[in-house]
Amino acid sequence: MDSPIDARGFAVSRGRNAVKKRAIVTDSERAAKAGGVHEKPRAPLVGATFETAASALDQLPPMGPPEIAVAGRSNAGKSSAINALARHKGLAFASRTPGRTRQINFFQLRGGARLADLPGYGYAAVPDAVKEQWQALLWQYLTNRATIVGLVLVSDARHGLKDLDFQVLDAFVPSARPVLLLATKSDKLNIANGTRAVSQMRLQIAERYGDARRNIVALGFAVPTGMGVDDADRVIEQWIA
Repeated sequence: MDSPIDARGFAVSRGRNAVKKRAIVTDSERAAKAGGVHEKPRAPLVGATFETAASALDQLPPMGPPEIAVAGRSNAGKSSAINALARHKGLAFASRTPGRTRQINFFQLRGGARLADLPGYGYAAVPDAVKEQWQALLWQYLTNRATIVGLVLVSDARHGLKDLDFQVLDAFVPSARPVLLLATKSDKLNIANGTRAVSQMRLQIAERYGDARRNIVALGFAVPTGMGVDDADRVIEQWIA
């Protein structure tokens, strides 16, 4: 009989005097072991260092190395997700006030690629004119930057994909470049609801993008438990390998 699963995604094996926990093995980890690969994936964001920031198109760094763009609604957990993938709590600034990031922050990765942390879109506690200015920068970067090799889209699992998320995807998916959708804060849902939330996102993607959905990977993601971190590492590593 399979071990029961607790609310944080751990299997529980009950002994006479204690309760022991072991991490659930993901589908990709099982596949890796079946193929004879037992080690953890490389973590491509580990060792990332801040390079520069741009608040206008003419401030963008010269194109050259491949770039990974990270986008998401304000307060969806984008900065926390970047920090989790980098194994560095202070790499990307995570504010308690949604919408504080007003520029594109570029980070240099060990292999020479870049990561671009884009301004959060949607709610922001700033004047509309300011919000429109930096969200226009986000849009122009995503639609015109030829060196982007993939988009990481962060969405709160509790709320699902919203209209602004689909506007970003509608602009990016036709380019045939891959998308990694991280359903963040999945730890705030129980196991059944977390699984259902990711399944619903995948269904929305399939209905909207048809065959193009093959370029979109959706994962449950939770910083406190590490859910989805290794799987996200594998996806990003493939983009920049």
